Amino acid sequence: MVATGKAANLVAGLGADTVELWSDRESNARVRTVALILFVFAVIVSVAAYQIGDLSRFERLSSREDQAALQAITDPKEVDEALKHNPSNKYLKLAALAASVVAETDTANAKLSNDIVPPAVAGDINLTAASRNDLEALSRDLKTAESNVMTALPRYVALLKAQREKMENGARWLHPEKDVLDRFLDGVDKWQAETADLASKTLAARGEYYRTYGKCVAVLLEEFDHYKVTNGQIIFAYQSAADRYNAAAGAVTPTVKRLTDLKEERKALMQSQLKRWLHIVDSGY
Repeated sequence: MVATGKAANLVAGLGADTVELWSDRESNARVRTVALILFVFAVIVSVAAYQIGDLSRFERLSSREDQAALQAITDPKEVDEALKHNPSNKYLKLAALAASVVAETDTANAKLSNDIVPPAVAGDINLTAASRNDLEALSRDLKTAESNVMTALPRYVALLKAQREKMENGARWLHPEKDVLDRFLDGVDKWQAETADLASKTLAARGEYYRTYGKCVAVLLEEFDHYKVTNGQIIFAYQSAADRYNAAAGAVTPTVKRLTDLKEERKALMQSQLKRWLHIVDSGY
């Protein structure tokens, strides 16, 4: 019975040692498992961080490419091409919005301009071959055109105001950063003021052209039975009539030059405005 008891105690002791041993092993296994999990997690985090950094590098590269594309643009149509390569870029969308509205405004301006000019003025009339009826129709239409330009400016201003609202609404819908939006809207205000000023100067120059040209036609009507055309030149019967006609024709020349200069000014203004839009957009990167 004693031996049996000792044996039982020994077995019990062995059982306790065995339980303690397996407990240690399980504890070590758990430690190794946790360590392995932490290692794997560290690797995952490192890979993710590398990929994020690599993605940022490509995003920066893309931004630099977009900036280079913007800086190379010299024509409003090229803005749409740049946008096609990066259709989600809100800064390019801002530039495209400006270019689109400016082009639309230019088309509307051309229509308003054409509406000012009656048929006889719009046509290419050869004064040396004009009949009395031709000259009378031209004289009437020149007076109408001169009157039209005096009342056309409010229509231009109303058009520009509507287009400015379109730009602002479109820009706000794109949700650019506040500083970019503020610069963009400041550019819109400058565009509106500059375009309205150029329209005012152009209308005034056109009015002067119609007025001086009308004086030439008036002399021809007054002297219609007292001049002839020889080798494409008008020969008046009286020197006083020739002097009046030459003075009137001489006054037309600077008005034509003025209109030509304003046409070049318009081209230069549109280029400078395009650069302004692109600079505003470029500053958003």
